[in-house]
Amino acid sequence: MSITFDVSDHVARVTIDRPDRMNAVDLATEAELVRIWEAIERDRDVRVVVLTGAGDRAFCTGADMKGGGDGLSGLEYWAAPRPGGFGGIALRATLDVPVIARVNGHALGGGMEMVLGCDIVVASDKASFGLPEPRVGRLALDGGIALLTRRIPHVQAMGLLLTGRRIPASEAHALGLVNEVVAHEELDAAIDRWIADILACAPLSTRAIKAMVRAGEGMTAGQAQMLRLPQLVEALQSTDQDEGVAAFREKRRPQWKGR
Repeated sequence: MSITFDVSDHVARVTIDRPDRMNAVDLATEAELVRIWEAIERDRDVRVVVLTGAGDRAFCTGADMKGGGDGLSGLEYWAAPRPGGFGGIALRATLDVPVIARVNGHALGGGMEMVLGCDIVVASDKASFGLPEPRVGRLALDGGIALLTRRIPHVQAMGLLLTGRRIPASEAHALGLVNEVVAHEELDAAIDRWIADILACAPLSTRAIKAMVRAGEGMTAGQAQMLRLPQLVEALQSTDQDEGVAAFREKRRPQWKGR
């Protein structure tokens, strides 16, 4: 298996398990990732996802150019349909569950594109980030070019895109690409803290928040505020919103049902 996937206690964990290839993604691995995202979208029990790579060296180093026998030219790769972007997640618009990137090592090329598709990014101090595609005659077409200039200031984004330069986690944090950088041995503890904070919130609220943020991209603040998405209506009509108020008044933890 090139991907390990399990769900426990409302947490889905997706791990690219190709450490011998620095967790590079071939076509079969990408197809499996797409199937997993589709399964998560159908599973209402999942309230948060953690995406990472196996081992200590790499989160994901992008497309596997050494193996897999895919043999696609740059034009053929670009022409292949990838509505969800690299790994099915970089540009995915239909996943309304919060996704945390656990960046345990190098996040390069498609790996960085996958990071850009996540909602929260926690990185080891050993991690690095970059879009080195132009250094091998390619382009970051599965989310990198489209997303990076929307995340950080134009000149900073262009500095990375036009040089293929790799940056350490500390610089990625300073640019606003990473939420938190921790010592490598503290990475799992940091991830657990973020998971606990998300699970403390009503799951329908977090789904509605993510859906509204995604749908409102490119709109004015007034237009985005007027969105009436199904996720928003579901959250406002839920028994969880009554439970949240009752728990606050009774000074206890709410018991979320996701309905």
